Amino acid sequence: MTRNYDAIIVGAGPAGIFAGLELSDAGLNVLLLDKGGEIDARVCPVQKGSKHCVFCSPCYLVSGFGGAGALSDGKLTLSTEVGGRLQELIGLGQAEALVEYVDSIYLKFGAPKKVYGTGEGIAELERQATLADLKLIPVRLRHLGTEHCPEVLKAMYDYLSSKLDIRLGTTIKDIVVEDGKVKAVETSNGERLHCQYLILAPGREGSEWLSNEAQKLKLSLNSNPVDVGCRVEVPMVIMEKLTSVLYESKLVFYSRSFNDRVRTFCMCPGGEVIMESTGGSDPVTTVNGIGYTKPKTKNTNFAILVGTSFTEPFHEPIAYGKYLARLANILSGGVLVQRFGDLMSGRRSTQARLEHSLVEPSLKVATPGDLSFALPFRYLKGIVEMLQAMDKLVPGVASPHTLLYGIEVKFYSSQLKLTPRLETEISNMFAAGDGAGVSRGLVQASISGVVVAREILKRLGKS
Repeated sequence: MTRNYDAIIVGAGPAGIFAGLELSDAGLNVLLLDKGGEIDARVCPVQKGSKHCVFCSPCYLVSGFGGAGALSDGKLTLSTEVGGRLQELIGLGQAEALVEYVDSIYLKFGAPKKVYGTGEGIAELERQATLADLKLIPVRLRHLGTEHCPEVLKAMYDYLSSKLDIRLGTTIKDIVVEDGKVKAVETSNGERLHCQYLILAPGREGSEWLSNEAQKLKLSLNSNPVDVGCRVEVPMVIMEKLTSVLYESKLVFYSRSFNDRVRTFCMCPGGEVIMESTGGSDPVTTVNGIGYTKPKTKNTNFAILVGTSFTEPFHEPIAYGKYLARLANILSGGVLVQRFGDLMSGRRSTQARLEHSLVEPSLKVATPGDLSFALPFRYLKGIVEMLQAMDKLVPGVASPHTLLYGIEVKFYSSQLKLTPRLETEISNMFAAGDGAGVSRGLVQASISGVVVAREILKRLGKS
């Protein structure tokens, strides 16, 4: 069976959704595909009471309409400085204009009006961070919240479902190219879907698949840095100095021992630590965080990620990250948790020590243990030095009671060689979003979808 489309979008995360929104009003025949399910069907068994990750295939938390961000805390980072490399691909002016455009679309579909990072006191926080050897990157931020993010996405789904074809639970086996030009995709059940244009936007969960497809098609690839670290959980009151003004505190530090770039990521005041499965046919369990518009716990959690670049012949950042995650899985059956004081004392955490801790773990199924058996010394050293630097800015972060969950790995695809219009080396085949190594967050992923869609409309004389 064959079908013909003007455009096929692989991946229903923010990049795919925003490409669909741009194309949907032009009268084109468009298909949006994703291997996951609908929003309401995406319920993690751990959140329903399971004590261990059961490796749902695909993982409900990272696959389906809305992508990995659908069940996150929904941070819209309204900046070109963080969240991806679109500024270098499309230019600062266009990137800034598209930040405002994408933000207006989110508002149209129900995003809250409140914006963080615009109040008084930011300059003083920057000064204090500098004195602690940290760089604070203040950004405007709109927070959807874990409970409201699906509502915004449902509104987008309802709008799109009457304007284009949406197929969920569908995986792509092959991309068909003839004479250097994309022609079709083949699904895992043998169906061939022809298209004039193809947008590859598989998200982080699909980054390994995209890398494999790129290698099969002999596309140029550059390895992204590997971001590895842990999720930190502290009492919410400790971080209020930052979160009350900025909500998301983007802090950057260069480790004294190795000069690696260490950064905070995905800060969730009043949120919960969660586990998720990623890696397609060869999954691993990693750790993440979610946050609500109204605090659900007395804790704040955030990631500390260490970015390292490798020299030749290294070219498998995804395999390396999965290897480290699997070490933690072997040691714990899922996710490890360790008190910072125990790590510094060179001993594993136990259930008894956790019960006497001032921080109550929000991820109840995490196994007390020793992160030093899973994380290489270089990463641990960077994390420790970052926490000690942060403690000068917000005293209490490096408390013995602080909890560290591991490990957290961000699986970014190897960077495809792309034009400023995000076209690959294959004519009429574009790549967008986190899985393509273009973005690292909801806003820039959404922008990348808009850039691709507008180029397609221009070529079709529809712009």
